[in-house]
Amino acid sequence: MDHDHSKHKSESHKNHNHNKSQENHSHDHGSHGHGKHDHTKHHKMMIKDFRKRFWISLIITIPILVMSPMIQNVFGYDFSFNFEGYILFGLSTFIFFYGGWPFLTGLVNELKKKQPGMMTLIAVAITVAWGYSSATTFGVEGNTFFWELATLIDIMLLGHWIEMKSVLGASKSLQMLVEMMPSEAHLLKNGDTKDVKVDQLKKDDVVVVRPGEKIPVDGVIVDGESHVNQSMVTGESKPVKKAKDDKVIGGTINGNGSLNVSVQQVGDDAYLNKVITMVRDAQSEKSKTQHLADRIAFWLTIVALTVGFGTLATWLIIGKPFVFALERMASVMVITCPHALGLAVPLVVAISTSISAQQGLLIRNRTAFENSRKISLLAFDKTGTLTKGNFVVTRYGSFSDELDDNQVLRFAGALEAKSEHPLALGIMQKVKDEKIEVPEAESFNAITGKGIEADVEGKKVKVVSPGFVKEKEIEVPEKAYKNEAETVVFVMADTKLVGFIAMADEIRPESYDAVKTLKKNGLKLYMMTGDNEKVAKSVSDELGLDGYFAGILPDQKLEKVKEFQQQGEFVAMTGDGINDAPALATADVGIAVGSGTDVAAETADIILVNSNPQDIASLVIFGKETYKKMIQNFIWATGYNVVAIPLAAGVLYGAGILISPALGAVLMSISTVVVAINAQLLKRKMKVNKE
Repeated sequence: MDHDHSKHKSESHKNHNHNKSQENHSHDHGSHGHGKHDHTKHHKMMIKDFRKRFWISLIITIPILVMSPMIQNVFGYDFSFNFEGYILFGLSTFIFFYGGWPFLTGLVNELKKKQPGMMTLIAVAITVAWGYSSATTFGVEGNTFFWELATLIDIMLLGHWIEMKSVLGASKSLQMLVEMMPSEAHLLKNGDTKDVKVDQLKKDDVVVVRPGEKIPVDGVIVDGESHVNQSMVTGESKPVKKAKDDKVIGGTINGNGSLNVSVQQVGDDAYLNKVITMVRDAQSEKSKTQHLADRIAFWLTIVALTVGFGTLATWLIIGKPFVFALERMASVMVITCPHALGLAVPLVVAISTSISAQQGLLIRNRTAFENSRKISLLAFDKTGTLTKGNFVVTRYGSFSDELDDNQVLRFAGALEAKSEHPLALGIMQKVKDEKIEVPEAESFNAITGKGIEADVEGKKVKVVSPGFVKEKEIEVPEKAYKNEAETVVFVMADTKLVGFIAMADEIRPESYDAVKTLKKNGLKLYMMTGDNEKVAKSVSDELGLDGYFAGILPDQKLEKVKEFQQQGEFVAMTGDGINDAPALATADVGIAVGSGTDVAAETADIILVNSNPQDIASLVIFGKETYKKMIQNFIWATGYNVVAIPLAAGVLYGAGILISPALGAVLMSISTVVVAINAQLLKRKMKVNKE
């Protein structure tokens, strides 16, 4: 029977490690340039490393604080003894090299990539603080910055640790794609089959593919016929009939016939391997985008260096001693590195990532999430995204006076109870919903490619495809066909046509609301599907989308995304299958549907756990809120610089006002607290929005 396969789904990744991020985590100092394959292990090691450095540095900070002259003055106690300066120097030097190491190596990495950011800013501040304080320990006049140095390193380590924990994970997409390809094949030689590794096959070898197996290579059928489920590669919701001389794609699933396939493409030329290459290229392209924090840190670094050296030069020109000018310069540069900036983003990220997870959005790539507020065009895959991806009975009816509608369903159910096909599953679901008891079917038999037959209650009952009815030249009443998107099967009793059952891949109820909300937010909505023109048009019209592209393959989806991007659109792509993977990786924001394949989930930036398109609308709104909070935090985190930097540089020196490093440090602490409180307000904001 021409039963159609709906898209195969894998539920397995619903329990995936929840917070994953792509490999382009911009604070993975030293992790850049690693193999593009999974390096979750590396990421976990780095989190452990940051945690260890933070705790050890924090413990050593305690004696530094106790021994610092400035802290002694503030709290009015005296803790001085011989060589205390040298001990202070020794402990701070340890923190500088041990705690500061990730920032110092991060500085080198950022400069190599010509992308100075957060690491550069922190490294410059701690180097100046350590260098100047070391000089004062060994004879240069001035105050030391040892306690500022230690607390700055502690806070920055904490910030990075929080941030990396909130986005743990790395992209496993390529590995998942590779695993889809069978590693062995049954090679046919002189009438015998022998199991060999796929990579040993050569062009024109013939392999046998048994029913239900994955096709191991791209090739051409030389013998046999079957229905092949290509949904995971092409997105077609129905299995495609394949016979001699038809092409087949490696990784697709053979139906109920046995096939002999002549090998055409193996290795890098195979279709799935090309998809793998497309995904890899798209991901490496994407990882060039920088986080918001890094862009702001870049400008702060420039300001710090310019104002710092400007201060030094100005005081020297005015004729002040070098020591005075140097202290002003060091004060400026230490103050410019805002402690709050190190926490401003990580806290918002940690909170937004956890709220998102509670609301069914798993954020895997931070940059894409930050950018979700900019989305101007959303491209949907159809099967499994806008629709449920499984066949449901939409209508059924009787053509006969002797049988009512439910009896037609009852007869069909008797036969389909013995079948494994997706259409059969849809019919059995309807039988269950209608609480119909099905009779026993005997002498069950499959009519190859046309349907099934059996004896039920003394009648010879058949459930057959439109093709069978056409072939037998049986006239079909008008009411059987209603819309292009339906697949219709017919029920026959003895030789008479007694009824029909129409099935379709049902539109998700949430899709209607999602489309409305997204349109209200000014987004353009398109659908891209491997399914045929008729089905695509009916879904697009029903939902009121701006347009659709039917019958397109993964590389064409990818091209369409690029085309939209060239037209200046900020593109989000939503999909659930392997056929969507390259487009998901290339889109500015890739959103995978939770009920889809692991591969789609692994190439996307954001996963919708509940497969609810309505969540995409929440994502856009939530993206805007998170961005606002980040900006507010940056304004707080850097706002005090506007006041502190000129005062530290000595602008009001003539009026007797000169900000001491101590006062700068107090201002820093206040802004850090404000930032932490503001990040927490995001929770309240999102609750209000949700309601």
